Amino acid sequence: MAASPFSANCTLPKSIAHSKSVHSSKGCDFGARVTKLFFLQHPRLVCSRRNFYVRNVASDQKQELKEPLADEVPGTLDTSVPDSASIASSIKYHAEFTPSFSPEKFELPKAYFATAESVRDTLIINWNATYHYYEKLNVKQAYYLSMEYLQGRALLNAIGNLELSGAYAEALRKLGHNLEDVASQERDAALGNGGLGRLASCFLDSLATLNYPAWGYGLRYKYGLFKQNITKDGQEEVAENWLEMGNPWEIVRNDVSYPVKFYGEVISGPDGSKEWVGGENIVALAYDVPVPGYKTKTTINLRLWSTKVASEEFDLCAFNAGDHATAYAALKNAEKICYILYPGDESIEGKTLRLKQQYTLCSASLQDIITRFERRSGDVVDWGKLPEKVAVQMNDTHPTLCIPELIRILMDVKKLSWEEAWNITKRTVAYTNHTVLPEALEKWSLELMQDLLPRHVEIIKKIDEELVQTIIDEYGQEDLDLLQQKLKEMRILANVELPGTVLELLVKPEEDPIEEVDTAIEESKLVDEVDQPEEEDDPEEKKVIPEPDPELPKMVRMANLCVAGGFAVNGVAEIHSEIVKEEVFNDFFKLWPEKFQNKTNGVTPRRWIRFCNPNLSEIITKWTGTDDWTINTEKLAILRKFADNEDLQSEWREAKRRNKIKVAAFLKEKTGYVVSPDAMFDVQVKRIHEYKRQLLNILGIVHRYKKMKEMTPEERKTRFVPRVCIFGGKAFATYVQAKRIVKFITDVGATVNHDPEIGDLLKVVFVPDYNVSVAEVLIPGSELSQHISTAGMEASGTSNMKFAMNGCVLIGTLDGANVEIREEVGEDNFFLFGARAPEIAGLRKERAEGKVMP
Repeated sequence: MAASPFSANCTLPKSIAHSKSVHSSKGCDFGARVTKLFFLQHPRLVCSRRNFYVRNVASDQKQELKEPLADEVPGTLDTSVPDSASIASSIKYHAEFTPSFSPEKFELPKAYFATAESVRDTLIINWNATYHYYEKLNVKQAYYLSMEYLQGRALLNAIGNLELSGAYAEALRKLGHNLEDVASQERDAALGNGGLGRLASCFLDSLATLNYPAWGYGLRYKYGLFKQNITKDGQEEVAENWLEMGNPWEIVRNDVSYPVKFYGEVISGPDGSKEWVGGENIVALAYDVPVPGYKTKTTINLRLWSTKVASEEFDLCAFNAGDHATAYAALKNAEKICYILYPGDESIEGKTLRLKQQYTLCSASLQDIITRFERRSGDVVDWGKLPEKVAVQMNDTHPTLCIPELIRILMDVKKLSWEEAWNITKRTVAYTNHTVLPEALEKWSLELMQDLLPRHVEIIKKIDEELVQTIIDEYGQEDLDLLQQKLKEMRILANVELPGTVLELLVKPEEDPIEEVDTAIEESKLVDEVDQPEEEDDPEEKKVIPEPDPELPKMVRMANLCVAGGFAVNGVAEIHSEIVKEEVFNDFFKLWPEKFQNKTNGVTPRRWIRFCNPNLSEIITKWTGTDDWTINTEKLAILRKFADNEDLQSEWREAKRRNKIKVAAFLKEKTGYVVSPDAMFDVQVKRIHEYKRQLLNILGIVHRYKKMKEMTPEERKTRFVPRVCIFGGKAFATYVQAKRIVKFITDVGATVNHDPEIGDLLKVVFVPDYNVSVAEVLIPGSELSQHISTAGMEASGTSNMKFAMNGCVLIGTLDGANVEIREEVGEDNFFLFGARAPEIAGLRKERAEGKVMP
């Protein structure tokens, strides 16, 4: 059985898995030797000791580490696994001495925080040991930058990875609580929205489990995207203050902060050096969240940045004078950067805030990475070795400013030349493309960026100049029309004048004939032409490149910058990667074919089977004879030889029914609708978007409902299988059409669900505020899941993987990861739907011409 793209552990981007520079780095060629981590004996908790591995960023081998760290860990040691009594003691300790609540009662919210603090004790020990080990070996480290992380609840995942679920359940029973009830008190971290953020979180889980040295970087949003309420008018957005009661998993690093600048001006020195001065200054402060691996001591870090201002920025004079708004202005400008994920960008203020968010993530993270590289390098820093020790992976185009920011730091702060900084950057940064939608390939106003980040615009213009010269060198000037087309499509700067250094190369010289002519003939021509109007030179005939269109804005194309400035570009599914090469970046692919590759997305089988579906997990472990499938899902192939076994089938069906009963109870609690667990559960849960075609699904349901109404009760029972159609997902607050789709779904549900003639034959339920925790309930109980995006428009998708892993049959188009799932599960176990990607353009043309067949 071939390794499933959504199976074992997430497929790693090239910067993490296949960096050529890593293989050439002697400093990383340590393999992965074994040591023991020793743990301080907490007065209330005896901690465990298990093997600890570190894997080379580029290595697939796990070799033993020979150097123990015993001499680096202080005194009192205990190697036993904590039992329920010591865990209960630790929980009681935190309930008393790490108070988040008043001391009178030990109710569920207090029990949750005390339990989380108890688990965090163990994580911190592993976390610190992992960090110090990376420091000692000076490993090459991967850094994953993402605007989103959709982590889900941490408690059950953490104790599951630590193999302490049973012990914590027993400890809480002794204290009068149930583990599931305690875990339900945790709020999902509102740091993401959809597949982009969940993928990032799955990557971190996988990296820790596989013992790769890696960190994640993101922003610590106070209110997340929004909390979704469903009313009679459809979707309603309200702020989601998920940090209202605090977050026991994060640790503020008051000693880790970096300055971030906006606006200002660039001053040139006499030696040609540049200095960015003036402007608005804020501070990015680090909050760290431990990410434990499964059955390993490796615990990596997710560092989130919060924004504030230095105390001197507070205008005390204005405050004392009663002008409180002025006094707080700088503080509010800084804090609002991390208020909301994806603030509305219809206004210039919204666009500015989004760009500030992206730059804050890039600047603070790179300053942190550079600081760590310098510390590990010792007294003499060889900047040429930065790509041998650092790999920066940009999750989509949001962190694109990493490229000019790294160059800025290397040139302006570390005093490297342009050539040195540019070459280092091109070997350090890599890009994951997540979309083929033109509107999602970010473009920023050059005017806005010039105002907000003047130094970076200078650097981007220089990169664009380098790219233009590369294009000219590649295509030559024999076919000037072709060259014009390539420059128009490939430049980073759109609708912007060409750099002066190359502009003169693309102007046709005026003809200047020098041969001698007969004077008499020439005079005769002059007489003949005396009455002819004088022809004027046509400047358009001389210039190959037209002037920028004053009616169109000047833009910075971030995706083009990613491709030009990175050493690798990966798609996230086989079909998507082909579209990236053949359509989205075809010109760049022809120029740099070695940069382009596929890395199909993945999901972690720990969270998405082992922990969220214990009923199925127990069956798989029983019949395969091992739980190794949680880290190597190729082991699931063992089940094939039992496929026809009636006992296995019976156990499988019973597990599914228990999960469906749980889903039915959940739907009643969240929506008030009562559904039958005997009905088929047909689920489509994902971000609401036109290309994902929730509208098509609900129109199909309307058609089914109308057909039912035309039949007698007896005909309905023989023609239709009882079905519960479940929807979930958020529409962006400014996406009007998506919000209309949400309202349409809820209106159909209100009609169908209250029709006594239909009863349990058809129900339509929209689950509000869909998130990871909701998915962990719905997915194990699903029987049919719809993944029907227009072929060629879904880059990958990951919910399709989660449903398939939980024994749910998919109906879907040949799009994204559906293609590879279908190959893995077999065509008979996948309901194929809709047109294929190569057919879409022709179908669109036919419909535009009115050639629509009913």
